[in-house]
Amino acid sequence: MAVHIGKMIKDELERQERTVTWFADKLSCSRANIYNIFERDNIDIVLLVRISRILRRNFLKELAEEMVLPSNKL
Repeated sequence: MAVHIGKMIKDELERQERTVTWFADKLSCSRANIYNIFERDNIDIVLLVRISRILRRNFLKELAEEMVLPSNKL
């Protein structure tokens, strides 16, 4: 199952009852950019670290747990 990171971020923002304006201020960007982030199914890792810190949720760990890597057969 594919993970949609933008939806995860939007859902967390809503769970915390935070506004898009609050999030844009914390991330130092425009509200339009926040809505763009919500639409993304992939994201730059540096940006994801910043978002994780702001929302106090480790999205990196969650995404890593979702990854299925093939077994190494040596």
